[in-house]
Amino acid sequence: MNPAMRQARIVELARQEGEVSVDALVAAFAVTPQTIRKDLNVLCERGALKRTHGGAMHPSGVENVEYEARRQMAPAEKRAIGRAAAALIPDNASLFINIGTTTEAVSQALTGHRGLMVITNNINVANHLRVVPSIEVVIAGGLVRPADGGIVGEAAVDFIRQFKVDFAVIGVSAIDADGALLDFDYREVKVAQAILANARHVILVSDSSKFSRTAPVRIGHLSQAHSFITDHCPLESIRQVCAEAGVRLVETGPETPRQE
Repeated sequence: MNPAMRQARIVELARQEGEVSVDALVAAFAVTPQTIRKDLNVLCERGALKRTHGGAMHPSGVENVEYEARRQMAPAEKRAIGRAAAALIPDNASLFINIGTTTEAVSQALTGHRGLMVITNNINVANHLRVVPSIEVVIAGGLVRPADGGIVGEAAVDFIRQFKVDFAVIGVSAIDADGALLDFDYREVKVAQAILANARHVILVSDSSKFSRTAPVRIGHLSQAHSFITDHCPLESIRQVCAEAGVRLVETGPETPRQE
């Protein structure tokens, strides 16, 4: 079992039991205490668990990690995901890009494209692309969240519904083992749902840490995407969802993308 698979299983155990101990995890996975402590440190840095004396506990799952901390998580993986997503989008296309640090990596990878029309509710995406003369940027109106520059609320939903675009680039806060796509802010979720409903090809982008996190609000389901790009998919259940729903799974890995 590789580290990503083991960490996803640790989070699932913590979700079921509320708390896990180093000793119990050592016995369960037949690895050293040092390996388990490293796993717990990684998961706690991601916000998937909270450390306790001798182990870790599952958090409430109702509060997201701060934006700056999220931006610094897995930057190389997000850049690779961004390049792979940008490769699916041709010149002269229209697209939505929603809120998220991984979707921002996609916007950075799109700067070499020409003739794009990008509709976004993410101020950071708009700032990345507004300086590119060959890309038209259209930004939604609504409430601006000071924490991350996301634009949310009914005004943003109504704005998005005016469009029918070629592609949507969607990021999420968590992906459940059954394929549910989850987030923290119900206002943001409504915007994401409008984006899903008004795009011909949905590209879900997420680094593998999202498999070991949870969030309380459901956006939709992985089966609603056409392409799913991640650095690594540790869950066989997710692979099965992709296979059954005809979702193209692209794993960027450490170097070369792998497609299924």
